[in-house]
Amino acid sequence: MDKAKEQTHRITVCTSCRHVGAPCRPGLDLLKHLQAAIAEAGAALSDDFSLEGSVCMAGCERPCTVAFQASAKATYLFGDIADEADIGALVSFAELYRDRPDGLTREGERPKMLGGKTLARIPAAIVSAERHATLLQ
Repeated sequence: MDKAKEQTHRITVCTSCRHVGAPCRPGLDLLKHLQAAIAEAGAALSDDFSLEGSVCMAGCERPCTVAFQASAKATYLFGDIADEADIGALVSFAELYRDRPDGLTREGERPKMLGGKTLARIPAAIVSAERHATLLQ
């Protein structure tokens, strides 16, 4: 990756997720497998995304949770992510998300394996000095 180029998108995986009633923490494994899959998808994708772990993303009833974020784009939170079964769908969604200027996708456009797994779509928080000045008038 060119050091001067900043990654503009972020994928965050909950690392404290537990499957209900099970002692394992699959979030760390999911993060490792997703990092490998993004890297395998090629520089075009891995250069645009940073991947991070986070402690508790409040999706405890539907682990594992994964968030997609970027400036001026909607944020997505997915839950019930199965490590190996959903990796390809997460990579496909990353490509779709990266290519959308506002990040918005409809359920039918997302990979089928992510169907019913969207916990939240949060609108982009865009604050500009010009818009703020207009609101104050």
